[in-house]
Amino acid sequence: MCLFIKDYFIGFLDYETPKVMVVKNKKLGVIYRGVQFFVITYFIWYVFISQKAYQDSETRPENSVYTKMKGTALQGDHVLDMVEYVRPSEGGDVISTILRRVVTHNQRQGTCAEHFTVPNANCSKDSDCISGKVDFDGNGQRTGRCVPYYNQTFKTCEIQTWCPIEDYAAIREPALAEAINFTVYIKNAIHFPKFKVFRGNIKPNKRNGQKYLNKCHYNEEKHPYCPIFRLGYIAEQAREKFSELCRTGGVIGVFINWKCDLDLDPSECKPTYSFRRLDLRKNLPSSGYNFRFAKYYSKDGEEFRTLIKAFGIRLDVIVHGNAGRFSIIPTIINTVTAMTSVGICSIICDWIMLTFIDKNAIYSGRKFDDTFTLPTEFTIISYGSTHSDLSDGVAL
Repeated sequence: MCLFIKDYFIGFLDYETPKVMVVKNKKLGVIYRGVQFFVITYFIWYVFISQKAYQDSETRPENSVYTKMKGTALQGDHVLDMVEYVRPSEGGDVISTILRRVVTHNQRQGTCAEHFTVPNANCSKDSDCISGKVDFDGNGQRTGRCVPYYNQTFKTCEIQTWCPIEDYAAIREPALAEAINFTVYIKNAIHFPKFKVFRGNIKPNKRNGQKYLNKCHYNEEKHPYCPIFRLGYIAEQAREKFSELCRTGGVIGVFINWKCDLDLDPSECKPTYSFRRLDLRKNLPSSGYNFRFAKYYSKDGEEFRTLIKAFGIRLDVIVHGNAGRFSIIPTIINTVTAMTSVGICSIICDWIMLTFIDKNAIYSGRKFDDTFTLPTEFTIISYGSTHSDLSDGVAL
């Protein structure tokens, strides 16, 4: 152990310098040039051309989103417009549309029977119902009475709540089939402050801009600057069945991607759109999207409400931006990195030479020399080269 510690500390103070050794081995030479070619090609094609390593980039731009939905649908004898089915009405980066409703009419504050599916709600006498108890899986506060369940023969605990309860009196309305042709207008503006570039997803047109938007629908090739999408098109692009969305509802992400090469004209900076279902599905209990709201009114001085459970599509607009422009600093840094990485070729070939090639012990002996410090009065002058008698040929 003492010898090991002594050799370690003595070796720690040694100085190492590279030694040039030419190995005339064609297999090793092919490997060396092949690895060099791969490393250089990788940096030129992937790093510089594909990833644009010569550019200064900005990945967190400022942006704003405004949305608006249009369309009309028939619900029996009633005509529904966007005020009826769009939430929220003012628009934003999140907007939803109602596709199907479950409605409970004429609810008012009072007492009624709890739904029989609520745990411990079924009873036979008043003592089975604890007065003042609130069951969070239920619909209200228990009064302590056991009452008949509406027109049924069995009984449940009485509760104080909005009566009649939704689980008993709700009416399921048919889905809005016309909603497949509803349109949503998505206006997006983006700003790259580092480069002072401002872009929008609507092409400026002073003469016929509004007239164009009133007629167009988005098409990646024909109308890339028309941010008006049919709900049916969005569901199709997200690979979802519109009829299934009407039944359970769902959350769809609208991704606006800005990938801008500012070495070109800024007009070439155009957005691309993609769509993907965001909520869980595949028959999971939490799949789909729904929410409740109520409409309140008065009748004979008493407050009533209509409770609506709405199933629909919620659109979450998510904006990603990435802009780049040529800069000398990242160009120099990545060029030096590329040149330095070429040195890995020598490391790989040294490992192959000292491990797998025949006569590797001889190569190792020629590659590593221990030279001791000579007195200052001695001077070593070496001319020419030393040749080996190895068949592969090693020249020092």
